Amino acid sequence: MDWTDRHCRYFWRLLSRRARLYTEMVTTGALLHGDVERHLRFNEEEHPVALQLGGSDPTDLARCARLGQDWGYDEINLNCGCPSDRVQSGRFGACLMAEPDLVRDCIAAMTDACDVPVTVKHRIGIDHQESYAELADFVGIVAEGGAETFIVHARKAWLEGLSPKENREIPPLNYDWVYRLKQDFPELTIVLNGGIESLQASQDHLAHVDGVMLGRAPYQNPWLLAEVDSILFNEPAPTETRESVVQALLPYVTEQIAAGSRLHHISRHVLGLYQRQPGGRQFRRKLSQEAHKPEAHADTLWAAANLCREAEIAAAERSQPLPV
Repeated sequence: MDWTDRHCRYFWRLLSRRARLYTEMVTTGALLHGDVERHLRFNEEEHPVALQLGGSDPTDLARCARLGQDWGYDEINLNCGCPSDRVQSGRFGACLMAEPDLVRDCIAAMTDACDVPVTVKHRIGIDHQESYAELADFVGIVAEGGAETFIVHARKAWLEGLSPKENREIPPLNYDWVYRLKQDFPELTIVLNGGIESLQASQDHLAHVDGVMLGRAPYQNPWLLAEVDSILFNEPAPTETRESVVQALLPYVTEQIAAGSRLHHISRHVLGLYQRQPGGRQFRRKLSQEAHKPEAHADTLWAAANLCREAEIAAAERSQPLPV
């Protein structure tokens, strides 16, 4: 939430044509009583893109799923994995794992309301749930509602005692349970999420499950996505250099600023592009210091990228042997 907005997804699509992109979680209340366009607007270039919903009322979720389809989303995803206090108080997110019958009814209502796939994202358990059997029961019951794809974060969520950040790091990963779900439910599409930091790890997991979901890793190191198409899909990568990505992003930046956005609304998602590259720190520093200013525009982003080009040239010159 608050990270994978439409600007982030547009930027990521420049790095991979094939990766499926997910929105941040949008609650049913925000859609039914708020600004629908602000929450659902996206760029055509983002396809394939999935809308992730938060809620627990079947009727409300059905209405929102239909809205998502009408706005052109390729998939509607129900979040049963977010552990934040705000989510629990609204009776959605990870706490729904304690109510598989309700989740099944929600999925059935959403599936009846739209024609695009309806999927579920969840944990391997919450609080008192200690056994694989409880996880398998949840998946089996929810599948009765029509869900065929389950995205499984391979950690439990402690709804009391741990913050959302701690819930992403402290509960131990249990990939074996997710692998076992695929064995026990071969007819379902099982996607593994949690702790995956490289494409090599993704390939290893794909020997056991149907897909992998990456979260924080590509946000911190966006260039990770630049090899997704070639390594995981055996297709040409859409870009060859970080500089070409920035160049491709410039027209979008200009367009969005003209529409009322600020540069930092977009550039905050780009800060990690030059991670561990010559000039990477200068790139981040320039954008952090200048992108929030009202006068910042596409040239500011391009100037930051030029700092990396200059640093790369300087590093190459230092590595050249001295003339004899």
